[in-house]
Amino acid sequence: MKQTMTYLLLGLFASAFCLGEAKPQPITLHAYVIDSACAFTKDLKKPISESCARECAKAGSPLVILSDAGEIYWPISEKTPAEGQNSRLLPFAGKKVNVTGRVYSRGNAKAIVIDRIE
Repeated sequence: MKQTMTYLLLGLFASAFCLGEAKPQPITLHAYVIDSACAFTKDLKKPISESCARECAKAGSPLVILSDAGEIYWPISEKTPAEGQNSRLLPFAGKKVNVTGRVYSRGNAKAIVIDRIE
């Protein structure tokens, strides 16, 4: 009985340790690069125009990845301190792209560390 209890406790501790670290999932998306304000406030399925997305991004609105399935992915950096991703995404603002990266999820939010965008 003591041995069973010991193994059970060891298993629980090991599980708790593993759950404490986020595990990214690799993904490739066919998606639009769109400014976050329009994606949420206007419920857009695609950008109004490339110039509109660029102007909003230049004014400070974070660019996001809007998948064909309608899911929004926040581009993030794995570096510490983290770096904003707008400058990297600006050439693709308002365009349909293929994005490959690693997705982190927390609650209903999804973030992507972009490995390749074209």
